[in-house]
Amino acid sequence: MTTLLVIAKEPRPGRVKTRLTPPFTPEDAAALAEAALRDTLDAVAAAPADRRVLVLDGAPGAWLPPGFDVVPQCAGGLDERLAAAFAACSGPALLVGMDTPQLTPELLTVDFTECDAWFGPAHDGGFWALGLAAPDPALLRGVPMSTPHTGAAQRERLRAAGLRVRDLPALRDVDTADDAAEVAALAPDSRFAHRLARCTTGTAT
Repeated sequence: MTTLLVIAKEPRPGRVKTRLTPPFTPEDAAALAEAALRDTLDAVAAAPADRRVLVLDGAPGAWLPPGFDVVPQCAGGLDERLAAAFAACSGPALLVGMDTPQLTPELLTVDFTECDAWFGPAHDGGFWALGLAAPDPALLRGVPMSTPHTGAAQRERLRAAGLRVRDLPALRDVDTADDAAEVAALAPDSRFAHRLARCTTGTAT
């Protein structure tokens, strides 16, 4: 049973995408976060999976499409929250965040037949995806998160465990306004790109 996991925060002003303020207002930053989350959930909904789970900090809203189980994030650092998300899976699982609205269903269509793990590096030194054929929370606990070396440390943890790792393409996370512009250019038809255009031109939200 293959599970696709999305770990996300409820898109509320002042709680998400704070590095976008300035130049954007907290309300615009939250709107951009919601658009990115919607795009991500659409891609996950269109990818093959036996189960789709949103691991959420906050409460679901009208932005949540049907077909997702919603579970709360546990307390603790990001490594503990990611570990807990995998611990709740009984078979192969692929986890992504809400910061890559350029995701496509094709990127999420992975096969564990010839590998034990899939790793998606991010341009900022982190990672945008992690897939495990046999989810083991110990593979994430203690990995330093939100650093320029997080991706390298996580991939080394997989290698040190003797896992056969295959790499997904490197993607850019949306953290800053420059990131937002680059990602929108890569996915011009996305909700995120349309929302960014409205924020940039000052169109009312």
